[in-house]
Amino acid sequence: MTDPGRDAPVPPAGSGVSFVMPVLNERDYLERAVRTVLAQRVDGPSELVLALGPSHDGTTELAERLAAEDHRIRLVDNPAADIPVGLNLAIRASSHPTVVRVDAHSELEADYARAAVAVLDRERAANVGGVMRADGRTPFQRAVARAYNSPIGLGGGAYHGGHAAGPAESAYLGVMRRAVLEEVGMFDESIRRGEDWELNLRIRSAGYRVWFDPALSVTYWPRESWPRLARQFFATGQWRGELVRRFGRRNALRFFAPPALVLAVVLSLVVWALQLAGVIEGGWSLLASLAHLPVAAYAVLVIGVAVGTGGGRGWRDKGWTLAVLPTMHLSWGAGFLLGAARGAHDSVDTSRLVRNTPLP
Repeated sequence: MTDPGRDAPVPPAGSGVSFVMPVLNERDYLERAVRTVLAQRVDGPSELVLALGPSHDGTTELAERLAAEDHRIRLVDNPAADIPVGLNLAIRASSHPTVVRVDAHSELEADYARAAVAVLDRERAANVGGVMRADGRTPFQRAVARAYNSPIGLGGGAYHGGHAAGPAESAYLGVMRRAVLEEVGMFDESIRRGEDWELNLRIRSAGYRVWFDPALSVTYWPRESWPRLARQFFATGQWRGELVRRFGRRNALRFFAPPALVLAVVLSLVVWALQLAGVIEGGWSLLASLAHLPVAAYAVLVIGVAVGTGGGRGWRDKGWTLAVLPTMHLSWGAGFLLGAARGAHDSVDTSRLVRNTPLP
């Protein structure tokens, strides 16, 4: 049995902070992300370690230029390209007792790290995270951002819109104590997606606190095309199915909603086809029509969300919202069912392997 009150160690003031970022094909986002990290005001020295995957869009050359301009940036090779492998490589290459995970699609407020470290110290937590504040530059990306920021879009996890500070299941990105990371074994390199959730499960199982504070927020720029979004969510769902195979009901109930939707859609389509073929008729057809109700209710919900959002930007944003929500849910749910049935094996998020389309 774990001790729920186990305190994480607090290093001496001024010990410094290490930022770690895995990078692959992120030329359009990397420089802005790096600039927000270098602008962090922390108590003591800081460094940024970039774990470079085999990019083909100029990301590596950009990272080398940035490193030549600022001695705080260090580069390590991540030939496997996997995120947890890159994170472990970057953490091992870093030196400070507090580790901040950052992402090439993320941008930090100037006081993010200092405020998060203060929460770590006060709560004696092992990991602290805040709100993922998704944003977009195009109608499609704005629609994805609204879905990310809505409990309807991603299921209501604390970092997608929580309002109360307190113990959490996981943390977005995460500001972590190195000593705890080393104690629990770092990131599991056999998990390609959902690696942060699994790490936080081990941290909590060891008795340490994972803490959410809504005063902390990170800007996140979602995928910028429909196919890349679908591939991202299919891979994420597939790995969640794998995590359910490994950890069962230690996964929250919200993770089971998208696969339930996929099954409801399949059932509705089968019933509809049998009704059209005349196989189901009369009273039995009326009874079987109940299978359409969950899908109809979901369609009404999605239409309501699409019509009711947009921030005054017009019907393009609303139309993309109408397309984005079912894309996310059905891709994720289909991936989950496949992963739960046969495992994720070596599946990867192929959206990361495609060159970014420059944003306007």
